[in-house]
Amino acid sequence: MKRIGVTGHRSIPHEARAHVLEGLRAALRGHEGSLEALSSLAVGADQIFADLALAHGAELTVVIPSGDYEQGFADEADLVRYQALRARAAREIRLDYPHSTDEAYYAAGAYIADHCDRLLAVWDGLPARGLGGTGDIVTYARSLGRPVTVIWCEGVERG
Repeated sequence: MKRIGVTGHRSIPHEARAHVLEGLRAALRGHEGSLEALSSLAVGADQIFADLALAHGAELTVVIPSGDYEQGFADEADLVRYQALRARAAREIRLDYPHSTDEAYYAAGAYIADHCDRLLAVWDGLPARGLGGTGDIVTYARSLGRPVTVIWCEGVERG
């Protein structure tokens, strides 16, 4: 089974959204046979990828960074979407962090990078804004020699 992980920004500007969606779809279409998708189901890239992967017939593995992860969803609609995607997961990996900290987010991203064959990064190429951000996980995955596919719309800045 091929395993594809995701890391990416929570905020995807409107002008980049169609490009990001097509990039993720193309990456999923490029695989034959069974597929496992790894995601932490954060708002933005993680949830978009998980939804597309499920539609593509992949088995979803969710990586939950902390015991209080759900409390970080400020918007009720985002929480409901997270819960719906989580309910459709074939597997759930829950890390031992009691609270959602930068270290917990980094550990979740590192877990995904450690356990995938390829990492998709919805990333503007800029440094992470905090430990565990997209840039950090891309750097970590590349240090492992993991293939990383960056998906972003050139010339668009993240909000």
